[in-house]
Parts: sequence; C-alpha cells; structure tokens
Amino acid sequence: MAEMSTRDAKLVQYLNEALAKEKELETALTADIGMTTRKAYKKRLQEHLRETKAHARQLERRIKQLGGAGALSSAVSTVAARGLAAAKGPLHAIRGSGEQEKMLKNAKSQYSGEHEEIATYTSIETLATAVGDTETAKLARAIRREEERMAKFLERQIPTLTKAVMQEEIPAAERRTNGRRRASTSRGSRARARAA
Repeated sequence: MAEMSTRDAKLVQYLNEALAKEKELETALTADIGMTTRKAYKKRLQEHLRETKAHARQLERRIKQLGGAGALSSAVSTVAARGLAAAKGPLHAIRGSGEQEKMLKNAKSQYSGEHEEIATYTSIETLATAVGDTETAKLARAIRREEERMAKFLERQIPTLTKAVMQEEIPAAERRTNGRRRASTSRGSRARARAA
C-alpha cells in the first residue's frame, strides 16, 4: 500500500477531528433528547441525531477513501469522544433548578457545539479547496450547511426557553408586563431608590 501524501494526511487529520466531534455529539444528543419535554424541540433534536450519525458515516467513508486508518483511529477517537460526552451527561442532568432551565442550558451548549462544528467544517472545506480535493470540500460544505440550519434552530429556541424559565421560576408579581413592572413592584423599587 502506498504511503499517504502529506496533503491527504492533513485532510485525514481534520476529518478525524470532525468525526470525533460527531461521535461526542451523538452521545450528548441522546442524553439531551431524554431530558427534553418540548415536542417540537425534541423532534428537531431527534432529526439532528440522525443527521449526526449520517455525518459520522460519511466522514468515515471519506477517511478510508483518502487512505486513512478509518476503523482503528475512528474507534479510538469514538471511545474518547463518547467518554467525554458520558462524563458531561450527569452534569447536564443537574444543571439548573427546573426542567425549563435544564433545557435552556442544554440548548446553549448545543448552540456552542454547532458553532464549533461549523468552524471545523469551514476549515476542512477551505483546506480541501486549497489543495484541490473537491470531493472532501463538497462533503464539508454539505455537512456545514446542516450544522448551520441546526444552529439557527437553536438560536430561535434560546429566547423561547428563557421565557419558559422565567414563567417557571419567577413569580408573576415580579415579572414585567407590557414592558413595565407591575405597579406594586414599581412603587417599591422607586421607594428603595429614593431611600438609597
């Protein structure tokens, strides 16, 4: 078997990093789905889990096509990524004081993870384009677009989940209504301000 070129070795390195992240996210998404009670949000997480598994298969295939170790290096990175995600799992379960807060914190973590993936696939696409590997560039671009769609979905969920936390944890008398505080709270705030 011919020795892998420096170009292909660098592409395989980046693809393996992306694969490890996909495997980590498989485990994290599975845990997050179990904690998600909002139907539309849960459905989208389940769809993204299917996408994530497909991404991993596509990456493994491309790594092998480029002459990468594939199964062996993938197995090691998969075990490491799943171990990291499993360690984070119990932390996700205890974050926040209520159900809505847990979902909000998970959404924020997912949003951050999506942006890390977007950066990873942008890097792979850029490298592949620069070295003339159109197939890898096309794969990275397609996956990046799916990650961008998920990030946009999560971005829309964060305000909704934040409002749900407010409703679950902050008494109605302490919430703003129509952009103003309720009269009794406003008067109390003004009295405290004058006293200070």
